[in-house]
Amino acid sequence: MTVATIPAPAFAIETFRLDNGLRVVLAPDPGAPVVGVAVVYDVGMRSEPEGRTGFAHLFEHMMFQGSHNVGKAEHMRHVQSAGGTFNGSTHIDYTDYFNLLPANGLELALFLEADRMRGPAITAENLENQVSVVKEEIRVNVLNRPYGGFPWLKLPPVMFDTFPNAHDGYGSFGDLEAATVDDAQAFFDAFYPASNAVLSVAGDIDVASARDLVERYFGDVPHRPAPVHPSFAEPDLTAERRESYVDERATLPAVAAAWRVPDPVGETERFLPYVVLGELLTDGDASRLVERLVHRDRSATAVAAHATFMAEPFASRGPTALLIQAFLPPTGEVDTVLDTVGEELERIADGVDEAELARVKARVAAQLLRGDDSVMGRSRRLATAEIFHGDAGFAARFAAMLGEVTAESVSQAARAMTPQRRSVLEVVPGGNQ
Repeated sequence: MTVATIPAPAFAIETFRLDNGLRVVLAPDPGAPVVGVAVVYDVGMRSEPEGRTGFAHLFEHMMFQGSHNVGKAEHMRHVQSAGGTFNGSTHIDYTDYFNLLPANGLELALFLEADRMRGPAITAENLENQVSVVKEEIRVNVLNRPYGGFPWLKLPPVMFDTFPNAHDGYGSFGDLEAATVDDAQAFFDAFYPASNAVLSVAGDIDVASARDLVERYFGDVPHRPAPVHPSFAEPDLTAERRESYVDERATLPAVAAAWRVPDPVGETERFLPYVVLGELLTDGDASRLVERLVHRDRSATAVAAHATFMAEPFASRGPTALLIQAFLPPTGEVDTVLDTVGEELERIADGVDEAELARVKARVAAQLLRGDDSVMGRSRRLATAEIFHGDAGFAARFAAMLGEVTAESVSQAARAMTPQRRSVLEVVPGGNQ
């Protein structure tokens, strides 16, 4: 057995917690003339109450509509005027807000994030405007786009039964239109306390002065208790589930298959072989399924695999899945593709070549390390590591842990991916018919 030796990134971090419960991560990097400031809240689509689908994403929009001392659109104006960029994003298990600024913009970023952590401008006008914006985003990204929501929105309801795991996190128009100011305020009060957040600062900072600024701007944010997350657990499948739907804008058939994997947080070592397995199957022209389905058999025009629904294995909780998706030629057969996937999984189950495995692990680790080269990427990854693993320093160990994945553990993961544990979703093309 050989184990790839992959270096851990050598950035220093300091962590502390304010009296209001806010966890803070500081990662100085004097070689970078910029500073990245990220705030990650431990709330995502899976936390939405029934009848409030799409609320996590809607609230991300609300957080940009002004706050106590910042008017509507002023966050954008302040950051861009200082030469910086900013954004926010909603995920299945978290929501993050991030800013990248010249090093002298640290105080500005901290002021802006602390001000809206105290409370965004939750008004009827802002809520109505942002419901309209989110509905238009759904039209553009899902309803009016070929393969919209495939597979990350369309597959979970095939695979899961509970509301948190199975519902459409983008939201239904009915739920969004029914949202009230009181609903929005209740969501903020429940899920946006300082005690449910991590502030991460990376880049050209002096740790002592950065700490002083953090305490100055965030120290008086009122304390509220962090929410207790409900259990998302549900049993694994014991029989294949299979559904299909017609996509009027799609011109080619497509299929996605998914299998439950161990919890990325509670069972990290058992989960990591699935991350490697996904790359072994579809990463690059030499990968098993690309070489077989696309180049040799030509039964698919494209194929991809990834662990977790949003392809972020180190920022997800269970239950989650390893997904394989393929687009087929006009006369392609879904069962042919699924049979080939099964054959390749059986080959991997019988054994993996060490040289092939080392090459794949090196590629995955390189992608991770490249992400950490970016000050903004680093600050976000440190924050999500603190959220999910309770240790920002865990982020520095992800690549090395992948290097320790063995051939036998990858084979064992492949053996677990049986048809009886599989969920399958077919896209039937309705375009040009």
